[in-house]
Amino acid sequence: MAVLALVAAPLLLEPFRLGLLAKYLCLAIVALGIGLAWGQGGMLALGQGVFFGLGGYAMGMHLKLADARGELPDFMVWSGVERLPALWRPFANPVFALTAAVAVPTLIAAALGLLVFRQRVRGAYFAILTQALAAAFAILLVGRQGLTGGTNGLTNFYDLFGLDLADDAVQRGLYLVVALTLGLLYLGARQLTRSRFGRLLVAVRDGEDRVRFLGYDPALVKTVTFAISAGMAGLAGALFVPVVGIVSPALLGVVPSLELVVAVAVGGRFTLAGAVAGAVVMGYAKTAFSEEFAGGWLYLQGALFILVMTLAPRGVLGLAATARDALARRRARRTEASPRPGGPGAGRVMEEAA
Repeated sequence: MAVLALVAAPLLLEPFRLGLLAKYLCLAIVALGIGLAWGQGGMLALGQGVFFGLGGYAMGMHLKLADARGELPDFMVWSGVERLPALWRPFANPVFALTAAVAVPTLIAAALGLLVFRQRVRGAYFAILTQALAAAFAILLVGRQGLTGGTNGLTNFYDLFGLDLADDAVQRGLYLVVALTLGLLYLGARQLTRSRFGRLLVAVRDGEDRVRFLGYDPALVKTVTFAISAGMAGLAGALFVPVVGIVSPALLGVVPSLELVVAVAVGGRFTLAGAVAGAVVMGYAKTAFSEEFAGGWLYLQGALFILVMTLAPRGVLGLAATARDALARRRARRTEASPRPGGPGAGRVMEEAA
């Protein structure tokens, strides 16, 4: 049903609504990585906005250089920069920009994971550390006006690999690319969780010390998973920029990172599908509430989160799984209660019938 809905969306939605759906799917890729790290591995990462921003800025730098056509980007001219910074020059190559969008977040997460998990930092301490990293990254971006665009970030993109971003056909193509990327990453993450590595990851989540006593290295398992989730976030950021047309510190600080964690919790963090569904539902709710209730949509969004967490602590899909398990147990009890021909209790039933 989800695949059919995604395929039919370009035929049923107007360009503006289709762009919003593509935006939600980009955020769903980040949520998929959070579901893998948090739901399957027990690592509550509150700073995924850092990796999302790294991927977004890598793509944004390439698009600004492509639009400038050999000259300085517009915001550098306004900031008084006279020469293109050395950091920007390699991003003129689209292959380098796309590779950096995924590789840089992955390598940073791997280095951070080796430093942190080797010291057995976990739980709330790991969450606070990643949250502080997101705050520091946003402050760094704001303070480097001539290099990153400051508070405004990077915006006003016109071309993507020679294609006009304002063209509706290009936007439909971007939507299909985002939907296909999400589908492939979901299938890959699903296969990973069903492998031996995935079972080991869940074992680390439920009993890290026991896994260590059995001879495995939990730090390595958590580092690999954290790096994969960071790579997903970086790729999502690279796709987000041409779809939305902007990347700024406001999109990748502490608050956006927390919103993504909330979305995963609402959908159900113990299932990858729940993480994806939660990101789409929360994104749509944010848009719908802000359109209908401009003055109080944040309260409605908070009420939605409280309602789901109160009635369904395992998320929306977790509630469906709980209902399915309850129905299966009821059927099992009925099967056990009904006597089998010639089995125990059959004689008593025949006597009562006589």
